[in-house]
Amino acid sequence: MRLLIVVNEDRFFLSHRKDIAIAAQKEGMEVKIVCKDTGRKKEVEALGLEMIELPINPTGSNPLEEIRTFFFLLKLYIRLKPDIVHHVGLKNILWGGLAAKLVKVKGVVNAVSGLGVLFSDENYSFPARMAIRTMRFSSNRKKVSQIFQNKDDMQLFQDLHIAIEEQCEFIKGSGVDLNEYAYTPEPLDNPIRVVLSARMVREKGIVTLIKAAERLRSEMQGKVVFMLCGGLSNNPKGIKEQELKGWCDGQYIQWLGYRSDMKQLLMQSHIVVLPSYYREGLPKSLIEATAIGRPIVTTHSYGCKDTVDDGVNGFLIKPKDYMELAEKLRILINDKALRVNMGKKGRERAEKEFSIDHVIERHLEIYRKLYYS
Repeated sequence: MRLLIVVNEDRFFLSHRKDIAIAAQKEGMEVKIVCKDTGRKKEVEALGLEMIELPINPTGSNPLEEIRTFFFLLKLYIRLKPDIVHHVGLKNILWGGLAAKLVKVKGVVNAVSGLGVLFSDENYSFPARMAIRTMRFSSNRKKVSQIFQNKDDMQLFQDLHIAIEEQCEFIKGSGVDLNEYAYTPEPLDNPIRVVLSARMVREKGIVTLIKAAERLRSEMQGKVVFMLCGGLSNNPKGIKEQELKGWCDGQYIQWLGYRSDMKQLLMQSHIVVLPSYYREGLPKSLIEATAIGRPIVTTHSYGCKDTVDDGVNGFLIKPKDYMELAEKLRILINDKALRVNMGKKGRERAEKEFSIDHVIERHLEIYRKLYYS
């Protein structure tokens, strides 16, 4: 069985889909990774996987770039004749799904890992309406499995007739290695560290956290450090470097940029926060936080709310409500026993719902079903 896994970038593949690809390869599948090279191709190849560079602008909307991506995938599928193609992310589902239908690839897996800004407005833009029509056409065929990380996205795709119930698979997130991300007691030293891990995009709630931190500054400076971990983004709503540096003083509020040591930073943290109002799938940073054993403050927004039982392993707040965020953070900062208890409850949830072993086996089952049925 020849399997192509199509993702936006090599770094996303390494953080979110690597374990699935390795397991498929061990099972005897011929696995190739199709993604943009951001400088980590050698890491992919070191896993024994062939990587094919994908010409894609993950956040762009230039028609010529979009057409180029589509024709690249069309020609690739004609040349390689894959048995299964696994598209991760909306843009790959859009163009890869269309190419797979035209080429008549035997089996297609479409993994919806969040709907982002395209579906953020209920009055869909013209590009959104065209994308919906294209995906509706592409998925109207046999042997298509559509994987969703939260029930809201699944219901929306059914309501828009992009997916039918028989195609839908529910897998809660990308999984976390519960041995690698073992439960770790919070550090005993000061200051208390509040960590956010996300691309620096406004919809991720960056400004909401900055405002909450400023509201708490007079009582928390010297006692607490807010750490923003994440690189800049080409997304049209990405925050500019100059803005971030203006908001962050390097002491009380710190922007650390992109970090490859997030596990260590989570272990050194006391609280994890993600006040996102972006259409997330199921944020990997939050399921990693549950595994480590940290209380979470996040929003009632899509995907985020599926990681927290409000008042049990963290708090849920209204999107964009920095005053509520400040209040929930104040409660956690001042109550170590509550932080520890919530962290333990989070670990219990990770063990029940977010194990990478479960995620891998579900994917392998889907591949087998499409190939052998």
